[in-house]
Amino acid sequence: MSRIFVTGGSGRLGRSVVAGLAEAGHKVISVDRDAIPAEQLPAGAEQFTADLLAPGEAERLIRETTPDAVIHLAAIAVPFSAPEDVIFSTNTRLAYAVVSAATDAGVPKIVTASSPTALGYGSPAGWLPPSFPLNEQTPPKPWNAYALSKLIAEQTVQMFAAAQGNKIRYAAFRPCYVISPEEWEGALTQQGHTVRERLQDPALSAPALFNYVDARDVADFLDVLLEKMDSIPNGEVFFVGAKDALAAAPLAELFPRFLPGGGPLTEHLTGTSPAFSIDKARELLGWEPQRTWRTELTPPFEGEDTASEEETQAALNDENHAGLVPAGATKETP
Repeated sequence: MSRIFVTGGSGRLGRSVVAGLAEAGHKVISVDRDAIPAEQLPAGAEQFTADLLAPGEAERLIRETTPDAVIHLAAIAVPFSAPEDVIFSTNTRLAYAVVSAATDAGVPKIVTASSPTALGYGSPAGWLPPSFPLNEQTPPKPWNAYALSKLIAEQTVQMFAAAQGNKIRYAAFRPCYVISPEEWEGALTQQGHTVRERLQDPALSAPALFNYVDARDVADFLDVLLEKMDSIPNGEVFFVGAKDALAAAPLAELFPRFLPGGGPLTEHLTGTSPAFSIDKARELLGWEPQRTWRTELTPPFEGEDTASEEETQAALNDENHAGLVPAGATKETP
């Protein structure tokens, strides 16, 4: 059992991370500006309310709680939900304050949340990557303050890793569009639509390239990551997503409608293949997501799912990973 300090523990993702890590047997210290009702706090977790941007506050709490690991989730979580300078300043300062305080306190494992938006999809100027599926080697091209702030969060842990060597272990992860447990039952998602509406109208999920992940799978990923951090290269970045796309039709059929010029790059994404690869997390950590919209949506989706039964089962059994295809090797916003 470890003592894990989680910032942003009252948020959409944070609640599931706190609950999942506590259920896995860890002692969890949840820190947020807002508290959740005490009766909703899982056994094995405690919470503190704090402004982590206040001078010395992050360092004080980390030293007082003496965690074995820090997971930094706190941020303004939605692009354009505040003025651009506020988003950039808040998110970058939070990341530096927490990672720096944890480093100074000698916490042995430090993880920060990033975002797939660092890649730059949805840019008004147009965007195409070298290839699909997208992975950690895809060049980042952030075009807004939120995406840039998340890329800087990754670079913050990598900067500290470069300075610390292997004395302290660091990592960053890019969770795909987070679906919390209540959203499978009809609660509104982060963008104000239900999961069912996002499946029925592909235009709602297209700006995020149909990516998603169950918040509980993120908690499972973080549990595995913390266990394996001593045995992987320091400062690694991981995509964390579902093993399929949040779409009833294959992406090869959808992308020509929603990603100008993307048809030749995506026609190999047949069946349930997603646009984002999680192979790095599979290969380095042995992590595998357990939940998809096909298994979690309540009641089940009643629209037409054009993936064949064999393709769907192959995705759920992890048998049809989409390989990288170089740009031009095939035929022809957030």
